[in-house]
Amino acid sequence: MNHFIDRKMKIMLRYVMMLLAATSLYSCQKDGVDQPDFEVNTSTLSYQVGDTVQFNFSGNPNFITFYSGEPGYRYEYRDRTSASGTPTLQFTSALNAGSQANTLHLLVSTDFSGVTISDTVATAAAITAATWTDITSRATLATSGTAVTSGIIDLSDISAGGKPVYIAFKYTAASGSVQNKWTISALTVTNTLADGTAYTIANLNYSTSAITSNFAGVSTFSPGWVGIPVKNTLNWVITGGTSLVITGAATADLATSDTETWTLMGPLDLQKVTPEVGIAVKSANAVVNSYSYTFKSAGTFSAKFVAYNENVSAREEKTKEFNIVVK
Repeated sequence: MNHFIDRKMKIMLRYVMMLLAATSLYSCQKDGVDQPDFEVNTSTLSYQVGDTVQFNFSGNPNFITFYSGEPGYRYEYRDRTSASGTPTLQFTSALNAGSQANTLHLLVSTDFSGVTISDTVATAAAITAATWTDITSRATLATSGTAVTSGIIDLSDISAGGKPVYIAFKYTAASGSVQNKWTISALTVTNTLADGTAYTIANLNYSTSAITSNFAGVSTFSPGWVGIPVKNTLNWVITGGTSLVITGAATADLATSDTETWTLMGPLDLQKVTPEVGIAVKSANAVVNSYSYTFKSAGTFSAKFVAYNENVSAREEKTKEFNIVVK
C-alpha cells in the first residue's frame, strides 16, 4: 500500500515539474520580443524647401516613429523637461477707474511657502512672511482704460538661483476717494532658448486647462491664479484664460477703508520645457512601405526613424538616421 502511494506521489511530482517547466518556457516566450528587421533609404539627402522627401522601408517592425529633427521633433530632446534659456513675462493692463497713484505692483518671490487651500488667513500670513522683489519698474502699465502691453520683462535674474518662483500682482488703495479698477489680460510666461525655440510655461489658464501652444502641441499646465485679500475684503475676480480684475470702491463715500489684495500664481520652474515628440508612422497591425515628409524651412536636420517591437514587458528597437539638408 505504501509502495503504491509513493509511486503515485512521484508521478504527481513529475507532472508538477513538467507543468512548471512548460509555464517557465511559455513565460520566456511571452516576455521576449525579436530585434526589429528594418531598413530605410531615400533617393538623396539634399532638398529644397517644400520638396517632398520620401523614405522607403524594408522589414516589418511593429511600430515606427519619425523624428524630423525640426524644433519640437528632435529625438535627442525626447526626454528633456528643463533647459536654460531666457524666461520672460508679458501682459496687458488697463486702468478703468480712479486716479490714485501707484496702486498696482508686480512682485516675485522664491521663498513664498505657498497657498493654504481654503484658508485665506494662513495664506495672507504666508504672503506677509515671504520676501518679495518689486519688479513693477520693469513693466509699462496703463494710465487709462486703453489697454497697454507691459513689454517683455526679463526674469533671468529671478531664475538664476534655480528655485521655484511665484509671480504676484499686489493692489493697494486708500480710503476717501474713488479707488482704481485694474484689468490684467494676455499674460504669458515664456522660456526662450538660444536656438530660438520658445516654450509657454504659464498663462492665465486655470490649473486644469492645458496649454497647447508649445512645439508639437505638447501640453503643459499653468499653476493657476488665486486671489487673497490681506486688508479689507475686496478681492480679484479671476476668469481663467481671460483676465484678472480688481475693482476698488466706485465712489469716495464707499471708500471707507484702505485695501490691500493680492493675486498670485506658482510655483514656476522658469527653465521648464516640454519634451519633444516623434510622429507615429506605423502601428502594430498596419503595413507601411514608405513615408513622405515635407520640410517647411531651410536647415540641416537630423531626421531619425525609431523602429521597435514591444509588448508589456519588453522592447527591442533599431534606429536609422539621416542628415537632411534643406536649402
